Amino acid sequence: MVNGRRKRRTSGRKPAMPLAMLIRVIAFALIGFILVLPSAQARKRPVVVGYVATFKGLDVTIARTHLPSYTHFNLAFANPDAEGAFVRDGEMTCMAGPGGAALDVDAVRAAVARLRAHGAKVLVSVAGGVIPGCSGDWKALLRPEKRAATAAALVALADTLGLDGIDVDLEGELLTAIDRAGDYVPFVALLSEAMKARGKLLTCATASYEGGMIPTASIRYFDLVNVMSYDAIGPSWGQAGAEHATLAMAERDLALWLARGVAPERLVLGVPFYGYGFGGEAPNWSYRDIAARLAPAPEADLIGSACAGCRYITYNGPATIERKAALARARAGGVMVWELSQDTPDHALTRALHRGLSTPIERAND
Repeated sequence: MVNGRRKRRTSGRKPAMPLAMLIRVIAFALIGFILVLPSAQARKRPVVVGYVATFKGLDVTIARTHLPSYTHFNLAFANPDAEGAFVRDGEMTCMAGPGGAALDVDAVRAAVARLRAHGAKVLVSVAGGVIPGCSGDWKALLRPEKRAATAAALVALADTLGLDGIDVDLEGELLTAIDRAGDYVPFVALLSEAMKARGKLLTCATASYEGGMIPTASIRYFDLVNVMSYDAIGPSWGQAGAEHATLAMAERDLALWLARGVAPERLVLGVPFYGYGFGGEAPNWSYRDIAARLAPAPEADLIGSACAGCRYITYNGPATIERKAALARARAGGVMVWELSQDTPDHALTRALHRGLSTPIERAND
């Protein structure tokens, strides 16, 4: 009882919404769904990173590449001079074109614009597996007294060339020496802060062997970690008779980096568009040349038999590239290619990538 009267009971149901109001609510919900859906799909689109070897020629590589198929391009490689500068008097201080001549800054800017025409991000990759003689000493340039200036020079390079970010490709013994000196992680942290302040990317390339891997403490600073899952054997290293980039190797490498703490959406599986020859074969092969001169079956990864002392060429054909891309779609954020000039004129390996990724990009043929 309330004030001597029985409290009125209710059914607990809310009054029915007027039909006109219900229609408006549904309409707004549908509009919101339509507006949100494309951005959600865009976030799920796999990353497809292609390295552009500037020493092969920017124009040549761009002409050979199906540009709409790639989400990111990394121009490889730029290095600083002894004072840490990447640009002087309108030229790159240590970034070579064909024949070793220094690239003109305006030519690089023009290439960046062409590569971005289909919506891709363009970065410059610094250092590389073999540091050229024109480069300054990376170990010295990343020490505390010069670290800030080196990071600032990279920021200036990104601004000068109109880039979307920087890719750090310090490798092998050089990477190990810098890390042991305690200079790798602080440098990456400083550069990451500067890049993010400008809305730009910081990515890296890494091997998966002890002494060739980026330190785990640096992982959180990279937007993408490109895993170089190839080169198990080469002209002067590896176990005789091995293949250089098997599917099993890709599976192990992804498992390793997931265990080391790389978020799946930031993990990128590197695949080779090239191979190696042994036992009297030419040591270095692009897939372009393998396909043109030897016409292997699409499912093949070998010319000859892989054994110690045997004559053979080890590479990845379209079937293996497709399987690796499917693996990357299931366990990582996408794929990376070294390097783009080595695909066939009909883009056989690029098309295989997109079959594996189950993306519609390969339908384009412009």
